[in-house]
Amino acid sequence: MALTPTDVSRIALLARLELSEAEQSAMLSQLNGFFDIVERMRAVDTTGVAPLYTPLSAVQEVALRLREDAVTEVDQRQANQCSAPAVEAGLYLVPKVIE
Repeated sequence: MALTPTDVSRIALLARLELSEAEQSAMLSQLNGFFDIVERMRAVDTTGVAPLYTPLSAVQEVALRLREDAVTEVDQRQANQCSAPAVEAGLYLVPKVIE
């Protein structure tokens, strides 16, 4: 998938960036280079290859250091919501901003 100068202009507009012609040209080559790398990576057959949870696991055994998923703090919803301008059923009420 190769980008065009129009694509770069649209991306710059969406990102609120003001790019000169030289910057747009450089950005076009950089983005297309990135997409070329992605396409080459997609072409690699990874059938039967297990995903790594850390790069170190490819060269040595790594023990996962996981903690137990347990509640460690008390519920302070009431205290946190006492300064809110509007609360209903434990939820913050905010003004409608989208029609």
